[in-house]
Amino acid sequence: MGWFYGFKLHLIVNENGELVSFFITPGNTPDNNIETVTKLAKRMVGKLFGDRGYISKDLFAALRSQGTQLITGIKKNMKNKLLPLMDKIMLRGRGIIETINDQLKNIQQIEHTRHRSPVNFGVNLISGLIAYQLQPKKPSLDFTNSEQQLLAQPLLLPA
Repeated sequence: MGWFYGFKLHLIVNENGELVSFFITPGNTPDNNIETVTKLAKRMVGKLFGDRGYISKDLFAALRSQGTQLITGIKKNMKNKLLPLMDKIMLRGRGIIETINDQLKNIQQIEHTRHRSPVNFGVNLISGLIAYQLQPKKPSLDFTNSEQQLLAQPLLLPA
């Protein structure tokens, strides 16, 4: 009865909760697939925050050559590295993407299993993404300018 299109939606969002880039892959594509992530972050420069599923030395190197720094959490068996305070705080704010995924699935209803054609699947997905973008209130990190400046400053320890 019907069709099933197993897919994975990869998203990049900014600190205001707005969609910057998206890419659709088959459901069995790993998160740290170099080709997928480099296409997704093609025109990006700066820092890209992801979960532990994106850990890969080759992916880090590929994104670095594009001018993008990938920042992820670490696995239990990895050595801890010092991160600037702003990067650490931004990495904690990565939960915003989970909220956005939840809204896309439940409010915009992009997770639909009764598609009868690939065109219907595509139209439903794109319309859900557009509907999300048109929402007046999106999940976001609300830093004031002064808070951003304080977080960007180096940490000074007392002597």
